Amino acid sequence: MNTHHALNYIEFGSTDLGATKTFYSTTFGWEFVDYGPNYAAFKDPAGNDGGFSPDSPVGKGVLVVLYSERLEETKAAVEANGGVITREIFTFPGGRRFQFTDPSGNELAVWSE
Repeated sequence: MNTHHALNYIEFGSTDLGATKTFYSTTFGWEFVDYGPNYAAFKDPAGNDGGFSPDSPVGKGVLVVLYSERLEETKAAVEANGGVITREIFTFPGGRRFQFTDPSGNELAVWSE
């Protein structure tokens, strides 16, 4: 079940999806679903969801993705409270999202169905 404004999904960068999937499945037992040649979603043994993408930064941390029931309202609130949109709303398999930096410069994303 998705909860409004709760942590929902963690996205990591990857320079080699094949090697990444092999490492995490072998080392930690994560299961993967490929969404095209440039994205692999995972579920860890605790049921946490995330993904690996060459479009996400590598070595600088992870892209934490929050969930919103009302994406445009959340985007407006981010901007109104000092956040800076770094990637406008775009679609992906399963929904839409945008990315922003908080006042300290941390980059996060918000998605919705």
